[in-house]
Amino acid sequence: MKETLGEISRATFKSWFVDFDPVRANATRRDDTTLPKRLADLFPDRFVTSELGEIPEGWRLKSLDQIANYVNGAACQKYPPKPGADTVPVIKIRELNHGVSDQTDRVSLEFPPRHRADDGDVLFSWSGTLSCKVWTGGQGFVNQHVFKVSSEEYPLWFYLYWTNHHLDTFRDIAGDKATTMGHIKREHLSEAMVVVPPDNLLTAMSEVLAPLVHRQVRADLESRSLELLRDLLLPRLVSGELRLKDVERLMGSAI
Repeated sequence: MKETLGEISRATFKSWFVDFDPVRANATRRDDTTLPKRLADLFPDRFVTSELGEIPEGWRLKSLDQIANYVNGAACQKYPPKPGADTVPVIKIRELNHGVSDQTDRVSLEFPPRHRADDGDVLFSWSGTLSCKVWTGGQGFVNQHVFKVSSEEYPLWFYLYWTNHHLDTFRDIAGDKATTMGHIKREHLSEAMVVVPPDNLLTAMSEVLAPLVHRQVRADLESRSLELLRDLLLPRLVSGELRLKDVERLMGSAI
């Protein structure tokens, strides 16, 4: 379900912000049956010239670091675990790509809130294996080489998909660096341009794309809960401590 929803939302973003399909449909007076008329009418029917080439009339150019805040993580060694105190996992590039494991480092809870990640936050590894995704691994500490991305002005789906749109370029930049771990710099965020529609159209777009992203996150969280339940119950089932009908009842309650 998560993958299907992701394909739909990514295809929609590309249609609206890269290919400008609704604008082209309006320009040729061709009905775009994939969009409700109320939404289609909010798209313009002509293009204007910009430094990126043709963009829809009334849309603006901004850089990635103008639509979102990219806050770098910190070195986890500054906040070592304390005996008997609660800890949270450290989110490094490995955790961002593969999830939290028994090998994941942990830190004390005494760290600045700006380095805390919760389910639903956007994280972007700007070094090594570059990736950008919505985090669903529970509360954690954002390590250096990972940006926590947020915005007070623009919706999550907007800066998530625009960051992902530039990932291939960022990976090429990182790959060209003569270092053991390629990376990008903040200047590359300033050079990465996006197109921003008027507020009324952006709000209408959010009515379509925000629920798709929310459902992806929810599906991921449900999968994580079921995996934890499986790991808890399977050894007890194999050992005979639990019977199959007991497991089925517990799984039914969880779902």
